[in-house]
Amino acid sequence: MQDYLVFSAEVAAARASGKPVVALESTIISHGMPYPQNVQTAREVEQIIRDHGAVPATIAIIDGKIRIGLSDDELEQFGNTPGVLKVSRRDLPYVLTSGKLGATTVAATMICAALAGIEVFVTGGIGGVHRGAETSFDISADLQELAQTSVAVVCAGAKSILDLPLTLEYLETHGVPVISVGQDAFPAFYTRDSGLKADFRLDSAVEQAAFIRAKWQLGLCGGVVVSNPVPEAEAMPKAEIDAITQQALSEAAQQGISGKAVTPFLLARIKELTGGRSLATNIALVKHNAVVGSQLAVALHKG
Repeated sequence: MQDYLVFSAEVAAARASGKPVVALESTIISHGMPYPQNVQTAREVEQIIRDHGAVPATIAIIDGKIRIGLSDDELEQFGNTPGVLKVSRRDLPYVLTSGKLGATTVAATMICAALAGIEVFVTGGIGGVHRGAETSFDISADLQELAQTSVAVVCAGAKSILDLPLTLEYLETHGVPVISVGQDAFPAFYTRDSGLKADFRLDSAVEQAAFIRAKWQLGLCGGVVVSNPVPEAEAMPKAEIDAITQQALSEAAQQGISGKAVTPFLLARIKELTGGRSLATNIALVKHNAVVGSQLAVALHKG
């Protein structure tokens, strides 16, 4: 296993000195945002994590290796290179053995973080059960990864393009606890309140760390969703984003877009339909998650 892992100098130093490390995905750079905002956001998120006492480790596949931590030039490469492969659990062996450039999704980042001994992973929003899944069976691999891989995932809930009630039902069935920070409601990415409740409300990093540590010490394997709502000033009105999402979903269906291509298409189309406001919200929520994730990593480390 260790033959596949390559740690950046910063992450290697953190491991040697016992500093907490926070994992970050690379798909958000290559597929989640346009250039150059993607690279700028990645650098700013990494700096937020450093400013809050932890070390960032953006994860990606380069030259047959799982890279735990990227350089500035490598962040630029992922943000500005067309055709970077989107890597989930099933794709890891292929991308590693083919030597292709691969950006890790939530599921793949969780796997790689666990291999590297990293307990906290910060992202934008998790995948979930897609609308119409009762006939398409389109369910994100993120959910199954949360059921089996012991990494805490700090996110702004699940993406609002999904079937959120079914997503929470799936997580409950697989024993994945959903924590909400600062409110009882489960957030829906662009909006603070999905109209659904999280399982537990734990506002402080100390409370979250105690919960997560107890879960794992009991031998209850699998992840924890730490859902952190987008700051109120940057949130989008629920009615507006729901209408725009429905339009984008209809267009995706009309164009025959399916599978891995759905989420990037929807995010890009929603950005167009909101005049760029959704991108600003996306950036704000990722940065906010970086603060909460860093605090959690420090609390887990101290605990």
